[in-house]
Amino acid sequence: MSAHARDVVRACGGDELLDRLDRLDALQAGRAQAAPERPTAPEAAHRPEWDVVLAGGGLSLLMAPLLAARGARVAVFDAGRIGAVHREWNCAGDELAPLWETGLLDRTTVEALVLNRYRHGFCRWSGGGTYPVTGALDYAVDAGALLATVRARAEAAGVALFDRHAVTGERGGVSGVRFRGIDPAGRPFEGTTRVFLDARGAASPWARGDLTCPTVGGVMTGLDEGVDDPERIDPTVGEILVTTEGVEDGRQHIWEAFPGRPGETTVYLFAYEPASARRPGDLTRLYARFFERLPAYKRGAARMVRPTFGHIPGWSRQVPGPRTDHPRIVLVGDAAARHSPLTFCGFGKALRSFGPVADAVAAALADDRGPGEVLPEDPIHRLTGALALVMARPSTVPARAGALNALLDAAFRRLHGLGDAAYRDLIRDRLDDRRFVQFAWSTSRERPEVYDEVFRVLGPLGAARWGLGAAARAAFAPGP
Repeated sequence: MSAHARDVVRACGGDELLDRLDRLDALQAGRAQAAPERPTAPEAAHRPEWDVVLAGGGLSLLMAPLLAARGARVAVFDAGRIGAVHREWNCAGDELAPLWETGLLDRTTVEALVLNRYRHGFCRWSGGGTYPVTGALDYAVDAGALLATVRARAEAAGVALFDRHAVTGERGGVSGVRFRGIDPAGRPFEGTTRVFLDARGAASPWARGDLTCPTVGGVMTGLDEGVDDPERIDPTVGEILVTTEGVEDGRQHIWEAFPGRPGETTVYLFAYEPASARRPGDLTRLYARFFERLPAYKRGAARMVRPTFGHIPGWSRQVPGPRTDHPRIVLVGDAAARHSPLTFCGFGKALRSFGPVADAVAAALADDRGPGEVLPEDPIHRLTGALALVMARPSTVPARAGALNALLDAAFRRLHGLGDAAYRDLIRDRLDDRRFVQFAWSTSRERPEVYDEVFRVLGPLGAARWGLGAAARAAFAPGP
């Protein structure tokens, strides 16, 4: 099946996409030994060639035209093609507003990027119920068209784009950052910049969160459509989190299905896992599982139009998060792992933050300093991080293969019972401390074994710190 998976990726995405799959597999397998190149720092009197260098031309490309419009000399380097898409994106409708409020795009252009809008989404856990929610991940966005449009805006604003230039190392100094890499011909290159934005995702040497989310899937056609049938796709409904079995191979595998253009659905299979896990050929083996188990999830003569995959770095907030060693080297996007540790909704986070991040970088340039950490932290993550660890470390005792599903079903039943607003806010990283504690307390009353799982994963001291911290924040939080 692994050979078949590789053949499908090559057939749909070409050799370049297959090479990316192999690079990510090799990167994760050898992460413990990976070490970045360390060039010498620029001298104090050196005037850098660029004001801002963005290493990685994915979703963080949104910031490049904004910074260039403010007069900054901006360059973007990427190991592949800048503006290429390796995942599809869903968000809530109001999360698109920053695209026109920042002046990056006009509203008409943004609205034309919406491929589909759902009546609702839902989560469903094997052996349990189905729990619908509105206003969360209910807009399917044309990711390719969005980045192509932003790339064109960047070029028009004077941003220098370096396709297939892999940055392999960087070092900060008083005046800026020296970086080096390999160009398309395999030759080394080097440059300097006042601020270095690291948007390399899992490939960043600084992406050292304690969680990872291996994800495979793609845009699929040929899936049967129908209403109120879990084995068919309803084009008006998004499937946010769905399981079809218990813990297998040490993981709880989770499906997502987001209908896009008529007849097309983006389907993912992923799992939460400790970042310390080393699984050689992980994405390839997960793709093999995807093709093997897809018929049990959805019926039809499925055909993959475009593969989408990646390792998404995560951070539980129970340990120190990803950091660089210099304030002029700044983590953005997946490399910073500031998205939700439960839902890994990086697109919504990026849309909410790219404007403020660009503002922070522009302010730092004006003061000739390093901006340091610029991604705002959503308070809910201090509470959901421990739950993400529980999902990443499920019990591997065969008799308890269904225990995590039963616990999740109870949790989402209680969450759904709190009302659509609370449910939606959890998915969107907006649930306040009081409602989270209410949700957690009601779940623990129904499923007391949640304490056993939290103690097993965090240990007594960690569980006590997490529980007391949550209770304290809820007690002192402003009232509604």
